[in-house]
Amino acid sequence: MLPIPQRIRTLAATASVVKLTVDGVPARARGGVDERGRPVLLALPGEPLHGLHRLHEDAVVAVNLAAMRRLGDDEHPRGLMEVQGWAQPVPAGEARAAAVAVAANTADEALFDALERYGRPDAPRLLRVDVAQVVYLTGQESGVLDADDYLDAEPDPLAEPAERVLAHVNAAHREQLANGVSRHLGRPAGEVWLWELDSRGVTVRADGSLVRFLFPAPTSSGSDLEAALNGLLCTCGHHPAA
Repeated sequence: MLPIPQRIRTLAATASVVKLTVDGVPARARGGVDERGRPVLLALPGEPLHGLHRLHEDAVVAVNLAAMRRLGDDEHPRGLMEVQGWAQPVPAGEARAAAVAVAANTADEALFDALERYGRPDAPRLLRVDVAQVVYLTGQESGVLDADDYLDAEPDPLAEPAERVLAHVNAAHREQLANGVSRHLGRPAGEVWLWELDSRGVTVRADGSLVRFLFPAPTSSGSDLEAALNGLLCTCGHHPAA
């Protein structure tokens, strides 16, 4: 399994903003996650966060993120995270990158207005969270990461190819996957889906339970990742790990 800080950063990189509270009060949530894992928020005139006109006016916020996995017609949560900290205006030089991060999860025409009229009192505003800590729940693991552990971690460099391979196997090769997993477990595995795939191994969902298989050695490229996964499908030398 990836180290917890790296795993949470990997999940956050593709997560959606599902809930926002400002100074303990629920607020409308529009946003995404930037390249450092910080939630980025779009605030419209009249909303609580829009009133932050100066950098020293920080609002205490909690941003709830959800990383989901689609299995057939259903979506299931892979990881839930609450990023706690302070909302601060995005500097002008970083506004475009922040807008792109928001647009990845929330396509809102107000983003254009926020960029074109940046800094005007009546324009939509872009803010990001100065992270204090991250509370997480993923699978059977839960805990709290402090800001340094979270922000210093890098997402799994193979996350993008892993997602492509995972989607392909779940769409076209579930029978082979089920056969391979059944042989490893020594019993019929029932309904099997790939749940997580990373540089160190694969987690499958078999009849609703998660089972982890480690690769013999960490992979370092997309082709190595595919080869290691093929080893699992062919029952070549993998062993389940808790």
